[in-house]
Amino acid sequence: MTELFAYTDGACSGNPGPGGWGALLIAKDGDTVLKERELSGGEENTTNNRMELLAAISALDALERTSKLTIVTDSSYVKDGLTKWIHGWKRNGWRTSAKKPVKNEDLWKRLDEAASRHDVTWEWVKGHAGHTENERADELARSGMAPYKA
Repeated sequence: MTELFAYTDGACSGNPGPGGWGALLIAKDGDTVLKERELSGGEENTTNNRMELLAAISALDALERTSKLTIVTDSSYVKDGLTKWIHGWKRNGWRTSAKKPVKNEDLWKRLDEAASRHDVTWEWVKGHAGHTENERADELARSGMAPYKA
């Protein structure tokens, strides 16, 4: 049975500063990799959290049809935001429990919409801990940032 995984990461040089995002999409049958696709991009002046969000959005938007997949991220901000916090934000008119505007509301809305088209399981992994696919996603994020660094 084919399983689909998206390993996502964001990077920023300064926060804010030049940033990049990366996503590694892998289709597997058991331990056998059937197909891989690498995505990356960046912006001149951004934050790490925005790049983490764009990595997940880009991975979901790259899928041509509704899919069941696992998104693996080292960002608890992204995982917890979409699986826990977003429900309250929507209920509160995109305000936090402290009644402040939700940061990155534009990207949260895009991620929510993109995720709603798929059956997504969210998984967190510790970053920079030798997880092969997470390290590759980090490399993609840094390569996406490279054109914007002085």
